[in-house]
Amino acid sequence: MKILEIYIYGYGQLENVTIKSLSDFQVFYGENEAGKTTLMAFIHGVLFGFPTKQSTELRYEPKHSTKYGGKLRIFHEEHGYAVIERVKGKAAGDVNVIMDSGAVGGEELLKQLLGNFDRSLFQSVFSFNLQGLQNIHQMKGEEIGKFLFSAGTLGTEQLSKAESFLQKELDVRFKPSGKKPILNEKLQELHELKGQLKKAAAKNNEYEQLNQKKEKIHQEIHRINGMLLETGEKINKIKEWKRIESVVKENIWTEKELNELGEIDFPVRGVERIEKLNQLIHPYKAEITSITNRVKGLQEEIARIKPNPELLQNEPSILTLLDQVPIMEQLRMEKQQTEQKLSEYEEKLLITREKLHLPLSEEEILNINTNIYMKNQVEMVTRKKKKLEEVKDELENHYQEEKMGLDEIEKEVRAAEGKILPQKERLFLEEQVNQKSDKKSLEWEIKSIQEKIEFYQQEHERKQAVKNKIKSDRKLQLLLFEFILFGIFLYGLLTKQWFLLAVGLVGCIGIVFFLVKGANQTKEDNIWQLINSLKEKEKTLQEKLHTTEYLNIKSFENQLIADNQKHQELQFLKLKLKQQQSQYEKIVSKFEDWELAAEQNKEKLLSISKELNIPEYIANSFLAEAFEFIEQYKSISREKSQFVLRIKEINQQHSLVEEGLRTFEARFLQEKGLELHNSAYLLRNKLKEEHEKLIMSKERALKLEELKADLNQKVQELELLQTEHTKLLLGARVDSEQQFYKLGEMAKKKEELLEKHRQLQNQLQYSLLSNEDKEGFLSVPDSAELIKQWELEVTHLQEKLKKDQDQMAAINFEIQVLEEGGIYSDILHQFKQKNYELTEAAKEWSVYRLAQEVLMETIDKYKNVHLPRMLSKAEEYLYFLTDGIYNRIHLQKSGTGFLVERNDHTVFEANELSQATTEQLYVSIRLALATTLYEKYQFPIIIDDSFVNFDAKRTQKVIELLSSFKQNQILFFTCHHHLLSNFEKENVLCLEKGTVQITS
Repeated sequence: MKILEIYIYGYGQLENVTIKSLSDFQVFYGENEAGKTTLMAFIHGVLFGFPTKQSTELRYEPKHSTKYGGKLRIFHEEHGYAVIERVKGKAAGDVNVIMDSGAVGGEELLKQLLGNFDRSLFQSVFSFNLQGLQNIHQMKGEEIGKFLFSAGTLGTEQLSKAESFLQKELDVRFKPSGKKPILNEKLQELHELKGQLKKAAAKNNEYEQLNQKKEKIHQEIHRINGMLLETGEKINKIKEWKRIESVVKENIWTEKELNELGEIDFPVRGVERIEKLNQLIHPYKAEITSITNRVKGLQEEIARIKPNPELLQNEPSILTLLDQVPIMEQLRMEKQQTEQKLSEYEEKLLITREKLHLPLSEEEILNINTNIYMKNQVEMVTRKKKKLEEVKDELENHYQEEKMGLDEIEKEVRAAEGKILPQKERLFLEEQVNQKSDKKSLEWEIKSIQEKIEFYQQEHERKQAVKNKIKSDRKLQLLLFEFILFGIFLYGLLTKQWFLLAVGLVGCIGIVFFLVKGANQTKEDNIWQLINSLKEKEKTLQEKLHTTEYLNIKSFENQLIADNQKHQELQFLKLKLKQQQSQYEKIVSKFEDWELAAEQNKEKLLSISKELNIPEYIANSFLAEAFEFIEQYKSISREKSQFVLRIKEINQQHSLVEEGLRTFEARFLQEKGLELHNSAYLLRNKLKEEHEKLIMSKERALKLEELKADLNQKVQELELLQTEHTKLLLGARVDSEQQFYKLGEMAKKKEELLEKHRQLQNQLQYSLLSNEDKEGFLSVPDSAELIKQWELEVTHLQEKLKKDQDQMAAINFEIQVLEEGGIYSDILHQFKQKNYELTEAAKEWSVYRLAQEVLMETIDKYKNVHLPRMLSKAEEYLYFLTDGIYNRIHLQKSGTGFLVERNDHTVFEANELSQATTEQLYVSIRLALATTLYEKYQFPIIIDDSFVNFDAKRTQKVIELLSSFKQNQILFFTCHHHLLSNFEKENVLCLEKGTVQITS
């Protein structure tokens, strides 16, 4: 992503500021309080939101303006151009994103453009300031390495802070040799209580014996655990040895071979170079001999070849005539064909004139106007005449069709009027239907009664179900009371408490009475009377609906419906008749229009015939054909004139060619008086021979010069090759090629052994075995058998450990039985309370310890997977910044931190470097983090005077490094004027108390 333009409405002291055309390396220069920090905060605010009022960061709200916010125009490599605008609104401001493609969005679209980066991660990776370097200044020596490692993982010191926080929390809770930490105090108190507990239990011999036995078993368990741990370490070591055994033995053999070979001084790729020289020297000698012989042969051949210069001077004129010779035969044939066509066209003129049969001369016919306008007029009149005839036929057909249709519809209307009811009869039927009861109202009433009946029946069933449930619940309650009172009765009878006996008996009799009375009571329900009355009313209405009176009304209604349909059909036919009459009148009107158009076309036709000198009787029927014959006659006459002119041109061209060829024949040919084509053939052959001589002469001369130049070059190259051959022998300090090859084989063998030794060392450097362990294991004949023995020993120890643990549990149970009563119990209670407090404190300590282990595991994973790629790029940057003085960055084998290797292979920890070199290391790691692990997020890198502690040379180096970044835009803020000489003038913008201008 690249920022192209900045528009600030109001942000701190910056108001109505516009910055356009930002470059890939943009420098912002300004003195203190010029607005550099405000501009940086504005960029962060637009991209990630303005700081909230509860935040510790400044909000930069303008003091003299109500506008707050602005916008950025950016170019995104994946999504194209976009404008991001953020103004005052909710807590972080209201944002609006407009893409050039037309897409519009808010925070979600902005997150998509920013790859879900938040402010802290962006500032950690892509934003540099003095704070990071100041943190280095304030740290102790042992903390610098951890800080640099944290910067290489997260971009900030957060990882280092997290690690320090966890270690501090662990130290507060426990230290192996401390007294004040919480766990140390709890352990001391528990130890004192344990001593008191032992004194209280001293009186009990059995308790003492159990404790002694418990202590012995505890020691045995501790011893077995130690043996298990020791044996496990042995097994791990022997397994590691089994993995690297072949590598170690091969490494020993390689070192032995290298010692036997000793030091060998041999040129780099000497054998390959001398073989290439030998392959080149022999061909060069053979080529030099061959080229010398060819030079002599060419010199002799050139002397024999000499072309005729006079013939070559006249070559253009001769070729011009020769090119026309083949055309002469074509012209002769063309003349014959033209003469034949001339006679044909004369005959065509005669035939056309006869077809026209007009009393006109040829000149009068040629003078007739047959231009495009006249032809168009003739075609229009002819087409119009033909179209009018077609229209007339079509109108006559339509007239007959419409007239027949009109007659048929009139017949249908008269028939429909006879089918409808007379007015008196229709009025009678309507009166009969309106006087009777409405059938539909009866049907609606019957339906309403049926719905009421259904509702009352459902209501009755529902109430009955509720009533049954209440009775069942009440009966269950009474039975429960009956059971309780019966129990009271039995209890009074058994204990002879007569009052309880009387209460139980009376209660049981009363409940039985209520049960019997509730079963016999029936409540009169009036709902069935209402349902029966509704059913009787429904029956009456049904009988009334099906009486004969209603059947007659149905017949009257059907007659009225049928008559209504006939009335509708009659109305439809009348409408159809009206439409047909309209169509008939339109046809009649069209006949009148046609007659007027036909008369106008006839007048125009007569006018055209007079202009063309065509009689009226011909024009009426054959105007177009007569015009076509006149055009044809004029065309044939013009083509006839062209043929006459062409015959004259052919005769003139033939005379010119023949005279020219006879002239050159007399000058350059021995034969005279030949036919025209034979003379041309001999002249062409003569030119060809002289041309071949000329070409051969030039080619031989050019080839001779090339051979001479090639000969000189070959001689010089041969001398250089022989000189190089001699140097190789001198460099190897030998007198012959045989000695040289033998020494080369030894050097090659040593190089292969060294490469093999490096590979073996790389394989062995990650092994946990020490050199003493490796030397000890070399004497082991069979490591697999030894592993089996130790694994069998581990199995036996584990079985014994389980038995001791079971015995320990049994003894603990016996001790617990004895630990009761008196002072011993109080001390034991205190002991267990303190033990519980110790356990809770230990759990809290274990949480921080677990968090520390998770953090270290994460760091280890990062070190093994992601960090190597970042370190490779950081080494490249550090090598450039330090002019090759420091070229490698190594990870600490344990924990966090870096080791830096100088070009003399001396290794330094981070705290051993100078302050400036440490800052260069920090810059290298931060830049490598942005260009490797976050390389797909090509955000601008924002730098705020982060290199003020560098001298001029270091500053120049870091600016050169930043200038090489092509994927990321660089935004550099500085208040130091002397740095501006390191940048292009057009890339520097000056900030002066709220304004921006390009520096000069």
